[in-house]
Amino acid sequence: MAEEQFSHLSRRKLAILIDGDNAQSSLLPQMLVEAAKYGMVTVRRIYGDWTTPNMNSWKDVLNFYAVQPIQQFRYTIGKNATDSAMIIDAMDILHSKVVDGFCLVSSDSDYTRLATRIRESGVYVMGIGEKKTPKPFVNACDLFVYTENLVGEANTPPKRKPRRTKPAATDGKNSKKKAELEAETEKEDPEPIPLLEKAFGMNVQEDGWARLSDLGTTLYQLDPGFDPRTYGQRQLSRLIGNLKDYFEMADRQPDGAIYVRMKD
Repeated sequence: MAEEQFSHLSRRKLAILIDGDNAQSSLLPQMLVEAAKYGMVTVRRIYGDWTTPNMNSWKDVLNFYAVQPIQQFRYTIGKNATDSAMIIDAMDILHSKVVDGFCLVSSDSDYTRLATRIRESGVYVMGIGEKKTPKPFVNACDLFVYTENLVGEANTPPKRKPRRTKPAATDGKNSKKKAELEAETEKEDPEPIPLLEKAFGMNVQEDGWARLSDLGTTLYQLDPGFDPRTYGQRQLSRLIGNLKDYFEMADRQPDGAIYVRMKD
């Protein structure tokens, strides 16, 4: 995954802040492992109203992984006070300068401005959330990891779209509904080729080759939510290696780095 591109960076200290109302307790171990790929997780906090039944699933796992629960009462029905508490805490941590980066765990667009503000301070910020997370929040992070890629990633590769076939004759109403469903499917699971081509074009050298590590860095700049696991591969090199009709790779001397070239 992205650790290929960020392995050259110094070991940063991270604060992982979890919106308990917008995250899954069963995925806490995977989220901590994912965050640890990009730094040492020194601050671990989760926010929510612990007097409500829906937070019960967190209690055992928090004790095991030494995550500090932060109590936030809901002062008004229908309003989420957790957002404000987490944002205020994040700003306090930011100004204390005890960490070099943040991992914000939520699928809520309310954290878009927080992620933007952290990046404006020159501090690294990654996000973890579901694929339904609004794009502005995703793009506000340096890196965004979808929780769907953390669930059974080693055993269950994501389903790929079947090739388009000529549609059978149907009445106009059913045909329109089918077309809308297909369009929605394409929107949720786009093919990686256009993004890879764009990243390659931004890094290609005069000899027609681009360094794989530079390609990876550009991919996360273009789309922080890019993840090879979305397409059934754990690493960018394996993803490109499987696209033999579009790309070729070579280990070029004397630097020994892996380079990529697009096929005509």
